[in-house]
Amino acid sequence: MKKFLNSPDAILQESLEGLVGAHADILVAGDEYKFIRRKNLTAGKVGIVSGGGSGHEPLHAGFVGFGMLDAACPGHVFTSPTPDQIVAAVASVDQGEGVALIVKNYEGDVMNFDMAAEMTDGRCVTIRTDDDVAVETSTYSTGRRGVAGTLIVEKMVGAAAEAGMKRDDLKALGEAANRRTRSMGVALTACTTPASGKPNFELGENEMEMGVGIHGEPGRRRVALASAHAIAEEMVGAILGDLAPKRGAEAILFVNGFGATPLIELYLLYREAARFVQAAGVQPIRSLVGSYVTSLDMAGASITVSLLEGEAAKLWDAPVHAAGLRWGM
Repeated sequence: MKKFLNSPDAILQESLEGLVGAHADILVAGDEYKFIRRKNLTAGKVGIVSGGGSGHEPLHAGFVGFGMLDAACPGHVFTSPTPDQIVAAVASVDQGEGVALIVKNYEGDVMNFDMAAEMTDGRCVTIRTDDDVAVETSTYSTGRRGVAGTLIVEKMVGAAAEAGMKRDDLKALGEAANRRTRSMGVALTACTTPASGKPNFELGENEMEMGVGIHGEPGRRRVALASAHAIAEEMVGAILGDLAPKRGAEAILFVNGFGATPLIELYLLYREAARFVQAAGVQPIRSLVGSYVTSLDMAGASITVSLLEGEAAKLWDAPVHAAGLRWGM
């Protein structure tokens, strides 16, 4: 294993120190780095808090900033944050209007965020993301997994909160955005966790895992490596088959890298995916391409389609200024 590393036990703390140091104009750390918070909070605004296991950067800490999250709670690599981390983050960002929690549908995340919500005396509402169409259950989840579509929900909810939307309305908006969003991933190689020092699953030289999860958990099936055209065709077909959009619908098309896939390949995959989306009568009027919801050093990608209805395009376009996502400022 070759990684920039001092100690597997220290990697999270030291990485967070680097994140806050590099973006000291917009970020501060909570006590003992239990959470990362916006430096400047907006009075009277509903707080937006998310989090999960580390190893998926820039999700979630990289999305803390104006127009998105107020705080993020990082667990150790692929490990959920603890309830006390979440409670501390809620207390830090609550400006009197309560907090909306955005939680990926993994057992540990759901359990710990639910426990934290119970400990905050009704100040929190919870929005759960479950956009993965690949499998109904997996090693980490009961029900569909929350994957790259979580970014879209965080962006929409963050923009609406910035505009003054109240807590219960934010919950309804986030749940609606999640329902309109579907994703699917594919892995070309496994990822290597710093603690283990070895790949967390095995793939043959000419194999890929279709429908892989963001922790490397199994997908639909292991298949022979195929062309980008064929990969995009299967993934978009599964997404649109589940989403069932009407012809003429407008959407965000998001092609996300898992950490070790170069942009030249991601843009090629976007080209192929866009053609299949358009052939189904859906217009990708907004796009995002890059590595935003990663799995350490996994080579692979996911495709997300999020239908734009009502004010969704306006919320997507609204200014955001975070370490990992920024425009319109």
